[in-house]
Amino acid sequence: MNGIGPASLFILVSNIGLSLAGLFLAPQIIERCLFRPVEFARGLRRATLVTSGFVHADLPHLLFNMLTFWFFGPPLERRIGTPMFVLLYAAGLLVSQYGSYRKQRHNPQYATLGASGAISAVLFANIVYWPTNTLILMFLPIPIPAPLFGIAYLAYTWWSARQSRDRINHDAHLGGALAGLAFVALFDPQAYVRAWALVAG
Repeated sequence: MNGIGPASLFILVSNIGLSLAGLFLAPQIIERCLFRPVEFARGLRRATLVTSGFVHADLPHLLFNMLTFWFFGPPLERRIGTPMFVLLYAAGLLVSQYGSYRKQRHNPQYATLGASGAISAVLFANIVYWPTNTLILMFLPIPIPAPLFGIAYLAYTWWSARQSRDRINHDAHLGGALAGLAFVALFDPQAYVRAWALVAG
């Protein structure tokens, strides 16, 4: 059985540790880590661009993100290596914040947190490397081919980001997913060739 890589272990432990500490021991941890685009635009609290990706709003938010990461992060780290995996995760985290910043940089009431954007990058890179896998959603226990899921997810997040009717940061999800696809295209374009060959049969 393959073990978990150092980057995946660090991401899991730091997310779980910081989130639980902020939720149950010291709420100020969450507040200090929140990414507020209006503050970032003014040159304040720049570190929150990163720290916000390591805290979560509640237990379901944390559980869903960490379960998703657990299934897709460690296999991808073994496939592409730890340095590239760290670069991918960082790119997903930073790019996923860009949409929030562009849309909300004049809104003093807006703040965001969570690892969803970075994990979306991991998920979509995973789809490229294992396109014949199937994914099962908790609320829809039906196996979905990975490429079909990817297309549907991108369409849904794009539409949802335009609506902005809930508290979910769809811009981060969309940005992270696109970052994951672009990362593979940039650093391993042959992965798309292999993926197409597998899907096309």
